[in-house]
Amino acid sequence: MTTNHNFQPTKAIVEIRSHLNHPIIDGDGHHIEYMPYVRDLLAEDAGKNLTEKFDQLMRGSALFRQVPLEARRAAGVTRTAWWGLPTRNTLDRATALLPALLYDRLEELGIDYALLYPTYGLTVTAHPDDELRTAMARAFNRYSAEVFAGLRDRLEPVAAIPMNTPEEALAELDHAVTELGLKSVMMAGIVPRPVPGTDNSRAARYIDTVGHDSLYDYSPVWEKCEELKVSPTFHAGSQGLGMRVSRSNYVYNHVGNFAAAGEAAARSLFFGGVPFRHKSLRFAFLEGGVAWGANLLADIIGHYEKRNKADLEHYNPANLNRPQMTELIGEFGTAEVVKHLNQLDDALIMLSDPEEPTEGRDEFGESGVASVQDILDIFTKQYFFGCEADDPMNAVGFASSLVPGGKPLGAIFASDIGHWDVPDMTGVLPEAYELLEDGHLTEAQFKDFTFTNAVRLWAGANSDFFSNTSVESQAKAVI
Repeated sequence: MTTNHNFQPTKAIVEIRSHLNHPIIDGDGHHIEYMPYVRDLLAEDAGKNLTEKFDQLMRGSALFRQVPLEARRAAGVTRTAWWGLPTRNTLDRATALLPALLYDRLEELGIDYALLYPTYGLTVTAHPDDELRTAMARAFNRYSAEVFAGLRDRLEPVAAIPMNTPEEALAELDHAVTELGLKSVMMAGIVPRPVPGTDNSRAARYIDTVGHDSLYDYSPVWEKCEELKVSPTFHAGSQGLGMRVSRSNYVYNHVGNFAAAGEAAARSLFFGGVPFRHKSLRFAFLEGGVAWGANLLADIIGHYEKRNKADLEHYNPANLNRPQMTELIGEFGTAEVVKHLNQLDDALIMLSDPEEPTEGRDEFGESGVASVQDILDIFTKQYFFGCEADDPMNAVGFASSLVPGGKPLGAIFASDIGHWDVPDMTGVLPEAYELLEDGHLTEAQFKDFTFTNAVRLWAGANSDFFSNTSVESQAKAVI
């Protein structure tokens, strides 16, 4: 049966678009992979043994249910996503599954150009099996390059780059970007690793990051990103880690998990000096909103202003005037305190140890920053934050009276179409537009949110990123 579809925008979207003089770029939608096809690609590259492991992953919900509640803690098993995709809205489910259908519906959704992240391919950022993780990356990226062929003037699939080691990241960057021609990449900013001496138990993991104090030196990865002109974007969550380890409640584990993972990655990159050393790179932290970014910026500046190398001398035990301290204790101390005056060293040493070694005192040294302005430059020029349409806290990124330095942060419109939090794709743009209608954003700020900041992110590393796309001319005006 042949059906002629005529996807027309809703009245609300027509009204919104009539007020806008700029395109809408979706910085983080999702496509849903057709897994039998991915499985064939994986089998072709990796063979039967890994394909069987891949089959187990696809049926993970059934395996989870086999672990009794009382055994899940010891096994390191927590409740993950279930019923996470649209079903009642069959058109939307098919739209996420079929790139050609999404392409035809973009006008109906009010979107001109979209970056599409994986769904099942998100497992590449977190799967603990080294062989399967790297094999899945190749298969999912091959799949994306093939199914989006001919559609990339309006739809750009994002490559999944495993980050457990620099070597696997470098290999897949070469494969996905150089060989397959994908030009946007998704990475993990946090990596769960086994605690040494625990026999690789899932229940005993610590969270490594890819910047400061990492098990590995990821410098070659950032250098490769510069060479390939790709902007690292981070889409790993923190479900099942730290304080999100409920054995029975997915929502409990899901709330705030992307913000927590993004904060850890952004903080690690900053203190590791990655953005300072690689000023041409742009970094995006997705699905967590921008409010946490404003909080992190304020917190880092607050610490810098008190604990930079020069001001740290306020707390150097060597600068304590001991005669004055002794005199004040003698004058104002209780009898019991004065009685112990000969033990003054014991009273002063905790949190004020004069034997603290010289090395390591400058805790901002590795970051490279030498001023508050250096910090602001990283957060306002190199850091970007994916914001879902229904998050009212998106306005915080544009609140100059609240954000330190008075300059907006790089908040990016990110629809998250394809997943459970978007029951109707046609409702995403109207939800985002409410920020303007309710007076939280100006028209200029809404343009930055839905267009300009996305151009700054991706074209900031690659000025040709939007060439031969539907938004090429408008993007060139921004560049």
